[in-house]
Amino acid sequence: MAMSNTPDIKSAEEQIIQQAFDDLLNDYLNSNHRRKVELITKAFNFANQAHAGAKRRSGEPYIMHPLAVARIVCREMGLGSTSICSALLHDVVEDTEYTVEDINNMFGPKIAQIVDGLTKISGGIFGEQASAQAENFRKLLLTMSDDIRVILIKIADRLHNMRTLGSMLPAKQFKIAGETLYLYAPMAHRLGLFSIKTELEDLSFKYEHPEEYAFIKQKLKSTEKDRQILYDHFAAPVLEKLNNMGLTYEMRARVKSVYSIWNKMQSKGVTFEEIYDLFAVRIIFDPLPGIDEKNVCWDIYSAITDIYRIRPDRIRDWVSRPKANGYQALHLTVMGPDGQWIEIQIRSRRMDDIAEKGFAAHWKYKENNVEEDTELDKWLQTITEILESPDPNALDFLDTIKLNLFSSEIFVFTPKGDIKTLPQGATALDFAYALHTNLGNSCIGAKVNHRLVPLSHPLTSGDQVEILTSRSQTPQPEWLNFVTTAKARTRIDAVLKKFRKEMAKKGENKVVAALEHSEVDAGIPNQDKLAVYYGFAKREEFFFAVGKEEIVLPENVKKILKEKTDNVLFKYVKQALGVVKNQKPEEKAVPIEKIRFDKTKPYTLKEEAFERNYVIADCCKPIPGDDAFGFINDDNTVIVHKRSCPIGLKLKSSFGERILTTEWSSHKNASFEATLEIKGIDSIGVLNDITKTISDDFSVNIQRLLIEAKDGVFDGKIKMYVHDVEDIQKMCVALSKIKNVKAVGRVAD
Repeated sequence: MAMSNTPDIKSAEEQIIQQAFDDLLNDYLNSNHRRKVELITKAFNFANQAHAGAKRRSGEPYIMHPLAVARIVCREMGLGSTSICSALLHDVVEDTEYTVEDINNMFGPKIAQIVDGLTKISGGIFGEQASAQAENFRKLLLTMSDDIRVILIKIADRLHNMRTLGSMLPAKQFKIAGETLYLYAPMAHRLGLFSIKTELEDLSFKYEHPEEYAFIKQKLKSTEKDRQILYDHFAAPVLEKLNNMGLTYEMRARVKSVYSIWNKMQSKGVTFEEIYDLFAVRIIFDPLPGIDEKNVCWDIYSAITDIYRIRPDRIRDWVSRPKANGYQALHLTVMGPDGQWIEIQIRSRRMDDIAEKGFAAHWKYKENNVEEDTELDKWLQTITEILESPDPNALDFLDTIKLNLFSSEIFVFTPKGDIKTLPQGATALDFAYALHTNLGNSCIGAKVNHRLVPLSHPLTSGDQVEILTSRSQTPQPEWLNFVTTAKARTRIDAVLKKFRKEMAKKGENKVVAALEHSEVDAGIPNQDKLAVYYGFAKREEFFFAVGKEEIVLPENVKKILKEKTDNVLFKYVKQALGVVKNQKPEEKAVPIEKIRFDKTKPYTLKEEAFERNYVIADCCKPIPGDDAFGFINDDNTVIVHKRSCPIGLKLKSSFGERILTTEWSSHKNASFEATLEIKGIDSIGVLNDITKTISDDFSVNIQRLLIEAKDGVFDGKIKMYVHDVEDIQKMCVALSKIKNVKAVGRVAD
């Protein structure tokens, strides 16, 4: 029976595949690109034949994935035939017997080069090992500097993977979602792919925090009617005014994404109801013949401010000076008729295209848009400079790149009036390195607006900066604490590494000479013993200290070597292996070397007497009830992090094979650290009411209480031991009922 059904299944699959390809062609034919249908058809037929019989984890034919990626590339990014063909072929070299040479022979060098770039970074940017991870990322960026379409197709590939993530195991979902949030979303943001960046963030959030995601979605749905009334009241007089101006335009309200709402709730410590900028009004107009788009933006601005009162500190003019990712728009915030602040974004159709599709849209308007292309070239140039940095550590390297991916820009002037673009928060030292490496290395200070400032002085838009140098100056380790740009960090690192290497070599020579002088073996075992004796876990650190003359070796080191160093050695070996510090006796993890982890099921976080089968991470301190995940340490211990923890995010991105989904068992006998922040009006007896509520009503042990009052308002933090999230929630409700207490919420310590 099964045999006779097989042709029917095959026929149905072929129809589905053909329909998907027809949809792709329709999207392409509706674009303004040159008609190269034959080439796209040839690429589809080749990929379809190459992937014949292969299935995705969801059970659908594998070719549906390249077709979906090609459709994203065409429809959502606005790219043409070269990118569509490359997307269709992107997995052929990786998953089949065909080579890049075969692609070159059939489709030409440009498509072959892009497919080769995509193949080199396949399997996710993050490899199994740190060095492979850094190398893959370097390959991606090097190829990207050759042809930006490589990264655009890679982002499209990731977007489709995120849209179909439901068929993956939970631990794999965490890895992919963490990786997406850590790297792909900021990369899409930097390339101006706003709608894709938003969807990547929302999908990552959906898999990492399903309950919060569902809660915010439900809240948005239930408040939709109120928002519509608010928008209608605001829009009526504006529509009348714009119609009188003779414009062709559309005006609509755009609701904030689920992820950005949650992010704001977390960072500001507020509830959903306290977020007032849930939507922004967007006005998109078609340009008028012979009138500059910028002038139309300001005309619309003038019309709106005739009706509503403006908030001067919230004007953002990205029309005159676009962002580095090409974004252009005029933003203003006005007081609406219902007494609420409303943000308005004014853009031309071209500006909206670039805002949604980023650099991909620039080809559409290339002849008019030299400036944006120049900005892209500048960004790729900074990436190339970072790649020149010798021997980058994988995670440091990714963090360095990320510094530049996420930043907003400021514009700073040289003494001659030239403009330099820097990230928000950049310092005088960053500016020095932006001008030239030698200027940065020898910088001793700066004059900002003719006033003398230190190297660490943060710059703001419009500052005029003159760099002061000295020949005797060299980069110092503390400089790394206040530079923000990737270029400055890598240049300082390079000099410090070189200095450290030279100093360590000098120290090593001194150690070897001292051992030989004492007529003992100068080999590594004795060098290690000396390092341990002086309190160093690593030989290189000991050499460095000797080189800098922080340690002066005695005339005869033989006596030191004869002393028993076993206890000292044990102590430092433990440190070197990274055993968890400050671990409380009751938090001691059960040795689990022999346990094999089943990643298909959640790992249960057990509480048995005073022993646990896990360790709480110091960075985020999750408690029972928190969304959490497990990370398998080198010694096979499970370290538990919150899913939203920034350090946890790096672990998910970099060590996906060590991630476990977790579930909490009942923890009514155990206590966990938690910190509450409480704010309100200062009054007699309020502190007494707070402590009484915590101690009497909840029998909670307060570890630390710090409350400060100023100008009639108090603000405090209470550190205590609780059983789980439910304790915290009940406590917040009880405390918020106390007279004059205005806000209560859990915060990181």
